[in-house]
Amino acid sequence: MSDVVSERPAAGPETPVLARLSALDRFLPVWITAAMVVGLALGWLVPGLGDAVSAVEVGSVSLPIALGLLVMMYPVLAKVRYTQLGRVSSDAAGRRMLVASLVLNWVLGPALMFVLAWLLLPDQPEFRTGLVVVGLARCIAMVLIWNDLACGDREAAAVLVAINSVFQILAFAALGWFYLQVLPAWLGLPTTSADFSVAAVVVSVLVFLGIPLVAGYLTRALGERAKGRDWYEQQFLPRLGPWALYGLLFTIVLLFALQGDAITSAPGDVARIALPLLAYFVVMFGGSFVLGRVIGLDYARTTTLSFTAAGNNFELAIAVAIGTFGVTSGQALAGVVGPLIEVPVLVALVYVALWAGRRFFPGDPTVPRPAPRTPVGEP
Repeated sequence: MSDVVSERPAAGPETPVLARLSALDRFLPVWITAAMVVGLALGWLVPGLGDAVSAVEVGSVSLPIALGLLVMMYPVLAKVRYTQLGRVSSDAAGRRMLVASLVLNWVLGPALMFVLAWLLLPDQPEFRTGLVVVGLARCIAMVLIWNDLACGDREAAAVLVAINSVFQILAFAALGWFYLQVLPAWLGLPTTSADFSVAAVVVSVLVFLGIPLVAGYLTRALGERAKGRDWYEQQFLPRLGPWALYGLLFTIVLLFALQGDAITSAPGDVARIALPLLAYFVVMFGGSFVLGRVIGLDYARTTTLSFTAAGNNFELAIAVAIGTFGVTSGQALAGVVGPLIEVPVLVALVYVALWAGRRFFPGDPTVPRPAPRTPVGEP
């Protein structure tokens, strides 16, 4: 996506985070904020846009949004060196990362969201249920973008996303039953009845991970075979990379155009839902980053561990909430607020990760070096 993202250089001198990023990535928060505003404006100015965008669906997600997600993920997965995937679990640090990721994603993450939902929304059962659903949907899409921007380990991210996908198929419905019915009953709290569609989970994983994963693998394999690795990585990938950002911005515009009414008509409800989400993203990312440092991971793997633990699959959460509770339900609104909070917060955490790498991983070769500066007076 930028020179910083496409390399894994050594650490450099003390330099502000912004100086390390290309102009395209440096203003990412601006582009994302603009995409949100454009989406909300389109939803308000064009009343029939939502119906038009939702007319054709793939796994309960509108086809235009599905295409945007595929465009977003394909360039990132085309960058992965698939021949190096085996190294992720070939050493002790890699195995520690895999175990830590499983615990963070499938034990601590859902439990933390459950606790935050009950503590901060005790009087709002619909919003609370929606947040629990969001906590169960582990990220398999946008996390690759955040990880790449923060110069995390691209191959490790691909492995962790694949593992999360398998667990999502196997465990989503069971965990939903546990956190909405079993655990509340044990604690003497009200329970919620929900019938999750395993088919919706499977379709989500196959579409949003399977298609771009196969496309990325074939692109690298055929490209290297035809032109060689140097051409592929030095000429082809720099041209392909920006399309990930274009796909991200396109997806955000459509998401906020579709859900603009729900967001703008109930600002108080949005604020209440946003608070536990904000706490969740910060605690999961910060705790995972500290854990990665404690168990001896390098910067790149620590960053990957942190983003895969903090992100959520809001596409799946929205689809499940709408399919189970209805499009106008409080559960669906909680799912919609998810990306409203997650996108800007995780963009901010990209900058936090780059700053923390310089501060807490001195001498680590996986910390990105500062981008070269052009001396004053030179073109």
